Amino acid sequence: MLDPSEILSGNILIVDDQEANVMLLEQMLRNAGYVNISTTQDPRTVCAAHAEHGYDLILLDLQMPEMDGFEVIEGLKEIEKGGYLPVLVITAQPGHKLRALKAGAKDFVSKPFDLIEVQTRIHNMLEVRLLYRRLADYNRQLEQTVLERTAELRASEARFQRFTELSSDWYWEQDAQGQLTRFSGPVSEMLGIGAEGEGEGGWNPDERAELQENIASRTPFLDFIFTRTRADGSVQYLQVSGEPMFDTSSRFTGYRGIGMDITERMNWRPPVTPQG
Repeated sequence: MLDPSEILSGNILIVDDQEANVMLLEQMLRNAGYVNISTTQDPRTVCAAHAEHGYDLILLDLQMPEMDGFEVIEGLKEIEKGGYLPVLVITAQPGHKLRALKAGAKDFVSKPFDLIEVQTRIHNMLEVRLLYRRLADYNRQLEQTVLERTAELRASEARFQRFTELSSDWYWEQDAQGQLTRFSGPVSEMLGIGAEGEGEGGWNPDERAELQENIASRTPFLDFIFTRTRADGSVQYLQVSGEPMFDTSSRFTGYRGIGMDITERMNWRPPVTPQG
């Protein structure tokens, strides 16, 4: 809810070519406690003034020379595209009320004025307008927060990806059907995940079966080492760690993990120290 002082501080513009009407409305508003009141008897200045000041309420007479209230409304709609048009029309013609509402005005008051009715309609329109602005401000803040959080997540994801690249030769994710969904490095060639012909390529069948059994049983595994024999007869050693992934409903969605080629480490032998 709005504090009464917020409504009384609303920015109001009175537009009427008759000075007596302007003075009457302004005095009525000031007596009611409103403090931010502007007036004009020239309707041609209204759109520029609203573009500059963004009035919370425009009390607009419909019958004015040179430019009537309907023309003013059309100009204001160009400024408030897709937004709330804060116009309360003033008319002595009953037939103009419906036309004004269809044109975009939010409410109307009739001449001669019923001051209690005018005050009530002004209060209600200002309350709606200010609540609309508060909602718009909240949505902008929410959108900015989402953008900031998205940027943070992207930065975090980039750091995580860089970390995995530095700590391993590849990162991989696969779906519940075993197909690769995200990866970095030669995962398919090194692990055969998501590839056809997984039994080929010189894999050690027992080690390969154990790895597949871990994945099939949705069991985490750490630093699992398996081998394959290359075409030249040399043995390649691979080390892989993985964990199952689940969604918020505890439904299995796949695996993710890291791996590296440790052939050089496994083949390393300490230098022989000559006996003297």
